[in-house]
Amino acid sequence: MSRRRVPVRRKIAAATWRAPRDGRIYARMEVDVTATLAYLEDVRQRSGERVTVTHVVGAALGRAIRQVPEIRARVVAGRIVDLEHCDIGFAVDIEQGSDLAPVKVQDVDTLSPLELARAVDAGARRLRRGEDEAYRRSSMIVRLLPTGLMRPLISSASLLAGGLGWRAFGQPGFPLGAAFVSNVGSLGLDEAFLAPLPFARTPVYLAIGAVQQRPVVVDGSVVARPVLVLVATADHRVVDGAHAGEMATVIRDLLAHPERLERPATGVPAAARS
Repeated sequence: MSRRRVPVRRKIAAATWRAPRDGRIYARMEVDVTATLAYLEDVRQRSGERVTVTHVVGAALGRAIRQVPEIRARVVAGRIVDLEHCDIGFAVDIEQGSDLAPVKVQDVDTLSPLELARAVDAGARRLRRGEDEAYRRSSMIVRLLPTGLMRPLISSASLLAGGLGWRAFGQPGFPLGAAFVSNVGSLGLDEAFLAPLPFARTPVYLAIGAVQQRPVVVDGSVVARPVLVLVATADHRVVDGAHAGEMATVIRDLLAHPERLERPATGVPAAARS
């Protein structure tokens, strides 16, 4: 039998997932992104930087989870415990498609899409250069640890890092934040349903599909418009249909009026992060 190097992500996945048993809620919506694409073109011309749909959607998601506070929570020992901040994890390619890693950005509800793009890009550069201390340390532990010990390690990390927010086994507290975003459109997929990573205890996972020309009714006429499919997977213990509907409403409105993302969400705590 031939042996090949198994990416850290896959070793963690193999030790993490069992047969599904926790409740999940799924939501899918199609969004006309005509205004979003025009906004992106303007931002790119003004800044000269690569700002994408991912950054606009991520900034909108940050505002949504600020405005729907019930979503910002995790389950610890059967209890719902609130998350104060709107940190969001973003999946980034670190080995030309063979491996992915998360970049967690703090307080996304306070960032414009341009500021978010800079933060994600800086995190991706650290990962690709091997300069991210947390990822390097946890990857080393996973590579060296025997497979049989992976499940106990993941369980411990789940409680300490995902539940209590402590640093553990190289992972930072709340490693993926209050939500996680992956652009599956960059992989050629129109849409996808993401599989949650249980140890992170992140309540919402959002997949961004490819932008496609679709028929849309505008003022009573059918016209071709660029449409984006967003698919959310959420922990049903934390997120109900009403919460998902509120979140979807906020995101849809902000993608139709992306200029509003130039300012922080209302109600953002004034206290600085430690």
